[in-house]
Parts: sequence; structure tokens; C-alpha cells
Amino acid sequence: MTRIYSYVVRYDSGFAPNPFGEYCTLATCKPRIRKKIKIGDWVVGTGSVEYVGNIKLIYAMKVEEKISFDQYDRDKRFSYKIPTWFSSDKIKKVGDNIYFKDPKGVYYQRPSNHSNRDGSENEELKQHDLSGEFVLISKLFCYFGKKAVEIPKKIQDIIKKGPGHKCTFPENLITNFLNWLKTKYGLNGCQGSPYLLSVNLDICHKCIEYDGTPKDDEE
Repeated sequence: MTRIYSYVVRYDSGFAPNPFGEYCTLATCKPRIRKKIKIGDWVVGTGSVEYVGNIKLIYAMKVEEKISFDQYDRDKRFSYKIPTWFSSDKIKKVGDNIYFKDPKGVYYQRPSNHSNRDGSENEELKQHDLSGEFVLISKLFCYFGKKAVEIPKKIQDIIKKGPGHKCTFPENLITNFLNWLKTKYGLNGCQGSPYLLSVNLDICHKCIEYDGTPKDDEE
């Protein structure tokens, strides 16, 4: 049975998820989702009360690939997602391909949304990200960002409120949600800009807290 992993996108900056280009990727934050989810399952990110509203859909992606950070770094398909941290181009700045191995197998963190402001490594965020072990990749996605769409009331039970994630839903709810998404909007890639793309906020440390703990997950 297909599963949906639903969570609140607390800070929609274009970094996690990164919806730019041909692929939607989730390479940082939400480590428990990235570690446990299976190919063929879906990730659903809903809005927060503070920004677009908590009954709106920011994005949905069907997981087509689940690869290691080393594979992600070496795959030429994703070289455009290597961030240019000091660029004035906001999209280049929020690239999520931020981890690479040295010849000894040690991972390093590129200057990015999860590094310190001067571009040096942030060890806490690094360990948090790497604990998820995998990067999720999809061409079958629909990303709305600040154009987030309201989820119909009859399928709003798909929303996970608060920190953590939820991944146990009745089969009929999953079917109805996916039918609504595909029929109403299709899987047409990036259709809006991230809400916080142009906002220079020091927010990523808060993401660890909002990822919650295992007790916040509803499974």
C-alpha cells in the first residue's frame, strides 16, 4: 500500500524541499522521513499558520529515487543544486546539494542554508541532516510555494498539525487526496515561488526543533 508522509513546511525558503529545475528534492531536514520512506510513497508538505495557512498544500512529491548523499553529490543531474552561497541569485543560493565526501569517506558541508553565516560548517545541522541517510528525488511533483492551494475540507485529515510527521492514513483518504491532486492540478512541477525565497532569515536552527522528536510522529 502506498503511504503518504505528511508534515508542516515550517519555513518554505526553496531549500527543503528544493523544487527548482527538473527535479524536486528533499536532501535536508525531516531526517526520519528521508530514512524510512519507500520508493513509490509520497511526501506532502502543508503550510504553517504563520505564513500561507495551515490548511493549504505547499507541495507533494512521489518518491522516485532514494539515494545516498555521496551519490547525490556525484550525479551530474544534480550539479545545478550545488549552492553558490554568496550569489545574488536566490535560487542558486538555496541549492540543497550540500554534502560531499573526501577520499577518506568523511562528509563535509558546503556553504549553504545549513552552514554558519560565514559559510563555515554548522556541525549540529550537519549531523541532523546526515542522520536521514538519504536524499529523496522526484520528477512527479507539484509545488505551489506562496501560491499554496487550499485542501478541500473532506480530505483535510491528510494534514499533520505541529512538529513531526504523520504517515498512517486510511487507504480511502490517500486515494481521495491523490485523485484530487492529480485531477485538479496535475503533477506540473514548480508552479510558484517559495514564500521565504527572498527573505534573509536566520531560521534553520529552528528547523531542528520543528522536526520534532519520534514522539511527535504519528504512525
